Amino acid sequence: MTVIVGADKAGVELKETVKDYLIKLGHDVLDVSKENTDFVDITLAVAKEVTTNETNLGIVIDAYGVGPFMTATKIKGMIAAEVSDERSAYMTRGHNNSRIITMGSEIVGPGVAKNIAKGFVEGEYDGGRHQIRVDMLNKMC
Repeated sequence: MTVIVGADKAGVELKETVKDYLIKLGHDVLDVSKENTDFVDITLAVAKEVTTNETNLGIVIDAYGVGPFMTATKIKGMIAAEVSDERSAYMTRGHNNSRIITMGSEIVGPGVAKNIAKGFVEGEYDGGRHQIRVDMLNKMC
């Protein structure tokens, strides 16, 4: 598994914090951020890399997390969640099989962002009864 990260200019600092933390935890991280790139293009770049391997996950950071979330949910087969707390990050992985989460640098601080990333990346999809909803979401695209 590789964790694909990306950020627009409002999320660069927090993205670096999250990226360094994930690397410290021993995860492979690929940063697709490019200077002066809009959150739409960053989100599309993260999603492109996420879909190259079924175990890859993505994290996109901008000011509020909403724009990248809206972008990611427009991609066929992509399940994404905008999160601002550790429990939601872990649960969206376990119950929704989310492949991408988005965060806002104006919403969460560095400590919470690290815990969000850890919960999401180290969480595992539970399958079972949750697969019904995942299938329903995927049929919508």
